[in-house]
Amino acid sequence: MKINIHNLKGDVIEKMDADDKIFKVELKNSVIRQAVLSERTNLRQGTHSSKNRSAVRGGGKKPWKQKGRGVARAGTTRSPLWKGGGVVFGPEPHKYKHKLPKKMSKLARRSVLSDKISKDEFKVLEKIFIDTNKTSDFVSFLKKLKLSDKRLTILVSTFQENLILASRNLRNVYVENVRNVSVYDLLDSEIIVTDKQGLSDLIKVLA
Repeated sequence: MKINIHNLKGDVIEKMDADDKIFKVELKNSVIRQAVLSERTNLRQGTHSSKNRSAVRGGGKKPWKQKGRGVARAGTTRSPLWKGGGVVFGPEPHKYKHKLPKKMSKLARRSVLSDKISKDEFKVLEKIFIDTNKTSDFVSFLKKLKLSDKRLTILVSTFQENLILASRNLRNVYVENVRNVSVYDLLDSEIIVTDKQGLSDLIKVLA
């Protein structure tokens, strides 16, 4: 298949060959779902914690004698039954790790990209280059491409300092490395933007 290459004014200047096995794949919702669940699960830190009766400070002294008072026996003031006592079956720190086979991860990304291309939501520019680090200049650049009101994921081969600084204040623009972009990032964008070098690297990664 052919993918259109646009200049910085948005006009098509050439067409680039792309492999149908990468950019013309059937939409696999089940694989995409598993990939997103894996990515979101691996983001969790797992540092949640609580103190059980042995971890709560104090409670070493028996509050009253065992018998003769006509009340329930008690051995510590840190029992879960008491105010200020330990937590029963509370959360404990543990790792959230979900491995996904590499072939499934690649298939999920191919599937999402194929769907984006079929809906004309994948735009390839000749080159992504920003002269200054001003957000206003970057917004003007997006307006020329008629993308200023869209939620964008920009895929680059190497991070440019000006691009990062100019786009970081825009809530609807995300800059990602083409080699490490997640399925969730691709799904979460209305338009995916990259350049010729980014497209070449994307083909190598997903081949």
